[in-house]
Formats: sequence, structure tokens, C-alpha cells
Amino acid sequence: MYAIITTGGKQYKVSDGDVIYVEKLNAEDNATVEFDVVALAAEDGLKVGTPLVKGAKVTGTVVKSGKGKKISVMTYKPKKGEKRKMGHRQPYTKVEIKSISL
Repeated sequence: MYAIITTGGKQYKVSDGDVIYVEKLNAEDNATVEFDVVALAAEDGLKVGTPLVKGAKVTGTVVKSGKGKKISVMTYKPKKGEKRKMGHRQPYTKVEIKSISL
């Protein structure tokens, strides 16, 4: 059994016991979170919602929150002597999927 969930403007395919990295959530460590289910595949077939599957929910536990690896970004304008180097670390939340229910 697997489900397609949506969070942070993205969709993820998850099963029981999966660990996923999602956009930062406003939740403390060890907190329980629920996700919206877009599609659900079970033994009796695939259920696709319009836009969500009614009665279906995916429950997970927040493992930790943090920042990803640093990426470097450069901007440059030729013949103007203008250049700039910037860095960015994207915040994330690590979530362990506990259950998928219909």
C-alpha cells in the first residue's frame, strides 16, 4: 500500500516506515503530523481524489528539522565590474511515515 501526499507545494510517494525530507513544517520534534492524500493505492485498486481522497489520511512523526547543504550562487555582469557571491541553505523537516489509513 502506498499513498501520494501533498505538502509544501510538492507531492511525495510514501509507504509505511518511509523517511522523507519535506519543506519546513511548523512542528516540534517528535510531534505527530497529518498530510493530505491525493491518491491511494491499496489491494483493491487505485483511488484518486478530486482533489483529495475523502477519509484517507497519512500520519507521520517529525524526526528533526534543519538546514540542507549550502549552495553557492554567483551573479555577474560583464564589462561592468559587478559580481556577487551568495549562499543559501534550504530549511527542511525530516518526517517518518507511521501509518496510511482510509
